[in-house]
Amino acid sequence: MDDVPPRIEHTVLGPTTTWTDVTEVLDTALREGMRACIPPCYVAEATDYAPNVDTATVVGFPQGQHTTGVKCTEARGAWDDGADELDVVANVGRLRDGDDEAVTEDIAEVVAAVPVPVKVIVEAPLLDEDELRRACQAAVDADADFVKTATGFSEGGATVEDVEIMSEYLPVKASGGVGSWEQAEALFEAGAERIGASSGDVIVAEYREAEAE
Repeated sequence: MDDVPPRIEHTVLGPTTTWTDVTEVLDTALREGMRACIPPCYVAEATDYAPNVDTATVVGFPQGQHTTGVKCTEARGAWDDGADELDVVANVGRLRDGDDEAVTEDIAEVVAAVPVPVKVIVEAPLLDEDELRRACQAAVDADADFVKTATGFSEGGATVEDVEIMSEYLPVKASGGVGSWEQAEALFEAGAERIGASSGDVIVAEYREAEAE
């Protein structure tokens, strides 16, 4: 896997994230050849600071129950600020109500609002298999580009079993609780195309150590 670093999205998200935290992630991503995923409030500054780092940000984060209009406004703002990709949280409550059409329409409007790739965070740890498959199908029907396992701010994180299911539908970003190359490798082997992790630097270092042995 010579292309591992570009498939890692080195991530810093959360209510206490500072600009210093973001610059540290961007510096590391640039040095190691990774992507970055950062809070939307820092995207404009980040694209000026590190224009050579492919940068994603989040929409409707972390609960996914913003109105569709708010999500679209967030998405357009992030794109205007220079985000290369967007990770939008699906409305799990609507999914659990059985309103798959509303889930699909919500995602589809975000996808249509911007000309950049959109990943759909389905919060797989909160779903049973039927719900997970329905969430992934909604992402497909909405013309999304990826499905993503989790925000990392609810129960659980990425699992091999969930990635195997999700990869039947769209390319997968495995995120949530991934802290080592051993975990990342297993998720890649299960079908993940990307890994999102706050420990991206650790994963890349362990990967390079393993390759050197």
